[in-house]
Amino acid sequence: MIDYALTDRLAGDLTQSHLITFPGSPLFDQPLYRAMPIIDEMEALATQGKLADTRFGCAPFARITLLPSGVWHDSVTDALLDLLRPLFTDTACPQVIIDCSHIDEVVLAKTLRFLFNLSHQLVDLGLKTGQSPTTRLRRVIGYCPRETQPQRETLFHQQHVIASGMIAARRLADLPSEQCTPQYVVDEAQRLCAAFPALRCEVLDENAIVEQGLGLLYAVGKGAERPPRLLAIHYDGIADGPVRSYVGKGITFDTGGLWLKEGAGMYTMKYDMCGAANVLGLMLSIAGLALPVRVMGVLALAENAIGPNAMQPGSVARACNGMTVEINNTDAEGRLVLSDALAWASLRHPDTRYIIDLATLTGAVVKALGYALSGLMTQNESLRQALTLAGQQSGDEVWSLPLDARLKKQTESAIADLCNTPGNNAAISASAAWLLHHFCPSTIPWAHLDVSGTALWRESGRSVASGRPIPLLIQHLLNDIASSQ
Repeated sequence: MIDYALTDRLAGDLTQSHLITFPGSPLFDQPLYRAMPIIDEMEALATQGKLADTRFGCAPFARITLLPSGVWHDSVTDALLDLLRPLFTDTACPQVIIDCSHIDEVVLAKTLRFLFNLSHQLVDLGLKTGQSPTTRLRRVIGYCPRETQPQRETLFHQQHVIASGMIAARRLADLPSEQCTPQYVVDEAQRLCAAFPALRCEVLDENAIVEQGLGLLYAVGKGAERPPRLLAIHYDGIADGPVRSYVGKGITFDTGGLWLKEGAGMYTMKYDMCGAANVLGLMLSIAGLALPVRVMGVLALAENAIGPNAMQPGSVARACNGMTVEINNTDAEGRLVLSDALAWASLRHPDTRYIIDLATLTGAVVKALGYALSGLMTQNESLRQALTLAGQQSGDEVWSLPLDARLKKQTESAIADLCNTPGNNAAISASAAWLLHHFCPSTIPWAHLDVSGTALWRESGRSVASGRPIPLLIQHLLNDIASSQ
């Protein structure tokens, strides 16, 4: 993991350092830097709104980049990150110095998460042969005035721990699905959680899933040679108190089942378990921050495959809360495993403070909100407001979509209590959430996050796991802890 430090004075050997700053920085008031001839030229360029970058004539640094002043305060469009990303596709410096003397707090948090997340790259999976060794970023230095360092230290520490959870989730999600099976996710979670005494894992295999009545989860997973699993991760940061619960969709590969996807639609379906992976990463971040709370993370793990035992359109399955669902589309499997996991979580902790589920659930949410915003659906106004605020504070934002009884007809079935997809193909994202809400009692505040647009980072025609919405959920949890004290 990339480490970090804060300083108010740049000294020592800087020959392997990449300085990233802005025109008019207080750093350049120091005689050493003002004497550098290249600085005036670079400041003039950055003042015009352009990126100024050089690896020549910038001693004592190996590289200097000046970014326009405006991007350091733009928390909406990610303008600063858009300029930084190309610079780090092939970095030559193991150390980067970020000028934090005048930067928006949200922009800094997002920048730190980006830099710390460079600890994981696809080549680290070890699946690409003949890869030439490259210089990797090893350290982030935050340059800031001494009086701001205590506040900055808190931010750096939190983002460092959040990024470590994101990386654990991303590594898992990026693995090919023939390796990343339901049982592999369980094994990896147990291995990672073993580092934290406050974390413990509870596993339901396919037999326990049937015995405990999770018929929806079993229906999705029974067609695969790799059987389903339910994994509950328990965190006891305090001895007593309300439990906060998170539920993640973990479809380790989604063929669509007998409602078969076309080939192009299957290409990224190894990422259909990002919700579950991010619940694991969230639990690791919570433990890493040693937060004084009790939390349960539930991962509903299954492979939606084609086989002699695969669920069929028209089948009816029963969830562990007794409700029945007509499966009129086997490619709407995520809401089935989530429904059972939500019901199981609410039965396990009937007095839970809240349940939040996260899932790469519908492509429709991408059509509605694009790739920058996660879809939020809830009937609890306090939870809606709290998650919206946390999104703004963390830079991992959500946008609320409607969820009320006007969606009732979208889940009506003639043969069962509910059906899993609307026959009219309308309001797909909200209809899925309306189905889910039946499996969390009205006494428990519940919110659904559809992260189909945000769980992946898309660049140059390639998709990789992003680790979102872990930053959002940590910020929401920190706010919730503060408000309840």
